Amino acid sequence: MKNIFLDSDSAGGLDLSKYQNTATFWSKLRRFLWAIVQGSLFRWSPQRAFWFRRSLLQLFGAKLSPTSYIYPSTKIRDPALLEVGEHSSIGPEVHVYSVDRIVIGSHCTVSTQAFLCTGSHDISHPQMKLLHAPIYIDNGAWICARAFISPGVRIAEGAVVAACSVVTKDVEAWTVVAGNPAVFRKQRKVESAT
Repeated sequence: MKNIFLDSDSAGGLDLSKYQNTATFWSKLRRFLWAIVQGSLFRWSPQRAFWFRRSLLQLFGAKLSPTSYIYPSTKIRDPALLEVGEHSSIGPEVHVYSVDRIVIGSHCTVSTQAFLCTGSHDISHPQMKLLHAPIYIDNGAWICARAFISPGVRIAEGAVVAACSVVTKDVEAWTVVAGNPAVFRKQRKVESAT
């Protein structure tokens, strides 16, 4: 029986030995230092110490409102590519895979274990070249638990992405989407505060 795990001829033209990471030395160094800080000071900070985590993230280049809330178990690849507006929250165990910019507006919620993914790979390229595009989450949007947001997607103002949904294209304002792939379910209506 042929051992498919040792047979490089069965790779069909792929040659990952030639894969090139195009990141600069300084960005690699920043991410390395951030990984140390994130795995220690950030991760083990008290849950209510939002100001402390904001300070650490800003030290590494994040643009954060003083009223943004980021939990200690949130995983952020590169803070320098993250921007978060007023009264917005990134919940526990959210994965912020910031190969490209991630901009979160004001009054937004990104719930537990959501995945904001700005990077992927070109599966037709022989070295699976890195592809990336920014994610924009506009004011008042809610990304529910375990939702996956693909590179290049905009979640428009007031939109809701239901739990466990996979979003591969832009979501219109004040709509609710759900499923894999996420599709329109209904309009979102917010009752008057009075």
